This record gives sequence, C-alpha cells and structure tokens, in this order.
Amino acid sequence: MSAHNDDVVIGVDFGTLSGRAVVVRVADGAELASAVHEFEHGVVSQTLPGSGTPLAPDTALQVPEDYRAVLRHTVPKALAAAGVSPQRVVGIGTDFTACTVLPTTADGTPLCELPEFADRPHAYAKLWKHHAAQREADDINALAAERGEDWLARYGGKISSEWQFAKGLQVLREDPEVYRRSDRWIEAADWIVWVLCGAETRNVCTAGYKGIYQDGAWPDRDYLAALHPDFAGFAEEKLAHPLMQLGERAGGLSASAAALTGLPEGIAVAVGNVDAHVTAAAAQTVEPGRMLAVMGTSTCHVMNGESLAEVPGMCGAVRDGIAPGYWGYEAGQSGVGDIFAWFAQSHMPAEYQREADELGVSAHDLLSRKSADQPVGGHGLVALDWHSGNRSVLVDHSLSGVICGLTLATRPEEVYRALVESTAFGTRTIFDAFTGSGVPVEEVTVAGGLKRNAYVMQIYADVLNRPLHVADSDQGPAVGSAIHAAVAAGAYADIRTASAAMGGATRDAVLPDPERAAAYDRLYAVYTELHDHFGRGGSDALHRLRAVRNESLTR
Repeated sequence: MSAHNDDVVIGVDFGTLSGRAVVVRVADGAELASAVHEFEHGVVSQTLPGSGTPLAPDTALQVPEDYRAVLRHTVPKALAAAGVSPQRVVGIGTDFTACTVLPTTADGTPLCELPEFADRPHAYAKLWKHHAAQREADDINALAAERGEDWLARYGGKISSEWQFAKGLQVLREDPEVYRRSDRWIEAADWIVWVLCGAETRNVCTAGYKGIYQDGAWPDRDYLAALHPDFAGFAEEKLAHPLMQLGERAGGLSASAAALTGLPEGIAVAVGNVDAHVTAAAAQTVEPGRMLAVMGTSTCHVMNGESLAEVPGMCGAVRDGIAPGYWGYEAGQSGVGDIFAWFAQSHMPAEYQREADELGVSAHDLLSRKSADQPVGGHGLVALDWHSGNRSVLVDHSLSGVICGLTLATRPEEVYRALVESTAFGTRTIFDAFTGSGVPVEEVTVAGGLKRNAYVMQIYADVLNRPLHVADSDQGPAVGSAIHAAVAAGAYADIRTASAAMGGATRDAVLPDPERAAAYDRLYAVYTELHDHFGRGGSDALHRLRAVRNESLTR
C-alpha cells in the first residue's frame, strides 16, 4: 500500500521511568501530539512492592503491569491531543530499554503475576541497569575465552552483566524454582509486542545484541552445560523462536489490545526494537559511518557499517541489527545523565539550592552557569565515569566512579563540570576503539534528552573535536518506532526510505572550539591513564572496594 496524506502511525517508547506515545503523520513524519505516563513502581531496587522483600545490591527490577498501563493511558491521550480519529491509525511500533528481560509462562504471563511468585525477586522484569549478575558475566566470559568460542569477538571480547545470558544464569543459580517455571526468557521489547498482537515474536536486534545470537545460532549446549548443568537448554528452551527483521509486521492488533489502546483491531504491529537502535531511523543515521549517540540517563552509541570488524569492548556487531543489509555496531556508557543527577541531588549545597530557587532555574542549570566560563582544566580535576560501572570499552560493572585532583578549594560546580567532561572522555574512548579497529566514525549525531543541554553539548563537541549534528525530534525513540510502524504497515518499502521521508536532524548544530579542543587533549591523556590503571589491571582497588561493600551489605 502507499500512504494516504491523512494516515498516521503510533510510536511508543518504554523508558527507564516512564513510557511515551507519539502520533506521527506517515507522509512526512510530522509529530502531531504525544502523551507520557510515569511507571507507578519506577525502578524497584530496594524492596519488592507489596511483600517488602529486600533486594540484593545492584538489583534493578520493574513491574510488567506498568508497561500495560503505558498503552492504556498514553495512546488514547495522544490521539485526543492530536485531534486524530483512531480510524486514521494504520500501525503501531514500540521500543524498549534493553536488556530489560523477564520470565514468563508459555502464554506470556509474567511469573511475578502468579501469586506463588509475587514475593520472589527473580520473577520480575530485570531492567537494563540490573548489574547484580556481574559474577555470572565473568564466568560466561572466562569460559568462552578458555574454549575459544567464536562469538565472543563479536561482543568486543566480553558479554555484559546487563545482557540476557548473565541475567538468566543468575536466576538459575539463585532461584532454581523460578528458572524451572520460566517457559520463556523474553526481552520486554518482544513481550510488549506479544501483548499487542497476541503472537510471540523475537526481533534480530535484541537477539543479536542482548542475547548471543550470531550466524544463525545460539551458544551450543556443551558450552552452556559447562556453565551449569541445568543451563544446557537455556537458549533452545527459553529463547529460541524464529527471528523477524526490523520493520516487519509482527501481526495485527489483537482484540484485547484494541480494547486496551482504543485503536482499530487488525492494524499493523511492528516487530519490537531497542530504544537507541530504533532512533537511528528518526535521526537519519541509517547510512554507514553515521554514529548516533542517544544521550539520556545512559548513552548508547549505534552505527551501521558495510563490513564486519571486531571492536574491543563494543556491545555487539550484529547483521541487520539496526537496519537490514548492514552490520550494526553498538557500544555504550551505563551512566551519563544519571551521574549528573546523582551529583545535583546529593552534593548541592543549601546556599546553591537557595540561589537556584531565587533564579528559578534547576540545580543543573545553576551548576552549569557557574562553571561554563571556566578555562579548560581550570578546576584541576579528572573523573572516571563509572558510577554505574563501565559498559564500553571495559565491559565491567564492578568498576565505580573516581574523581582525582580534589583540593580544599574545589567548588561543587567544578566537580560537576569534571563529571560532564568524564562522560565526554568516555565517548571519545569508544570512538577511538572503533577508529582503531577499522570502523571510522565519519559523523556524529546526538539524540536523547541531553541534546537540549547546550552546556553538555559544547563540552562534547570540544572534547571530541567534532561538529555535532542534532536529531530534530525530542522524542527520537518514539518517532523511530512510528517510522518502523509505517514500514510494517506497507507505507514505505524499507527503513532507509522511511527514515529519509519521516526522520530529520540539524547538521553542524554544535561546533568545536579549536583552542578548547586542544586543551582537552591534555586532560584526555590523564583520563586515559587513569582509565587503564583502574580498568585494565594496573590496580584492582575498585574491585576490592565493591567486594567489601557487597559483603558488608549481605551479612
């Protein structure tokens, strides 16, 4: 079919704390309206809702009913705000944070919704920032290296504790009953599509990046059995399902989902996707060499390439993982906006807060203003951006943050600036890894909430010494999901064509200052020295501190 001028699609983005629906015109990608719904339970990290069961350190869970509530509330509200009849909607697409994964029964019921498992932490969805499976990730990596597993190189030499296999192995080790009762171990990106169309599907993106699916196969039974005898059938019993390409139609909207959302039964439901990867379509970064940095609480870096290369510390190289026909590369940082928020919330002096209130600005704005005019290096600080561990290039979530150079004269705004700079240095480290492996980063486009922060964007442009393009939409993942819905509905032949028609980015929106860029080279050299000292074996002090903390909290 071809798009009619009045056809619209719905994109729904499931984030860390909320979900957002956007109504998008198929013909040109115009955003007509949106609506947001906050998760009632947010991130569950201390105790389980209802039972009050205490949770172990580094746990981050979610409640699946919060996801259904997003569909129930946002889709009708967004349509009403747009003044659009549901009958004009031809498709719906969704994306999720990842790896956010949950155990279900064979019919898709989350285990946590069964009364007998309501007080069992491992029956809940594990959010992407659940880092309590680092021991399992270490074991997966050590065994794969020992056996010479071919797939390990596709992930930069290490599987993350955030991904499917580490989290699944943790469930088996710590709650074997939940593991046995889990007929499916499914990404929330695929589970929400199951809710929408009543059909179980799997997408190539999450299978490749968040699972370990390469060259048409999962890790073999012998390898999995060597991790744990009862883990041998993990892939074929709980993950295996025919994979679908991005942009394909997963099915038609079911009667129950039509009642939930107010949309017409039978409209196209797009195959599930990951928030960062789907944003490539919205930001027009589908072509090779165009790096997209989706910057929010964390940052995900995704880019297409025409050939396969092995990049140390990347999250994955997956055929068709961003758009069919290319090798999709992913890397990332586990903490970015989260780090800034942590400092502003916990280290803001009372007099600063009073000043911010008097000026009517946020803590972030005040700290940015106070440090914006400082010369590069004037604070004498360098920080390591590992407050949520390191996703790339070290792939180690037992690492923690470091600030060097503090004196009694150091001001809060100087520490804040050093933390912002540290995340930019982390991105530069990732870029250097790609370029050094023969995968050149030719352009950089920024999407996500932090693209609106001029202070952060200028520091990034100066540290990277590159112009930054900026995605036009403030709702990149949701718009990207809507673009995929348009392809699933048959309005466009493929994702590249739909991206060109419906996406958009402002080129050279932020330019580097040559003098500041040169000054940052000196600080980056110190960052790299500290990065390698604490992260590559020069000192295991951070690991020892983490072990002491965990032992003291679990006595």
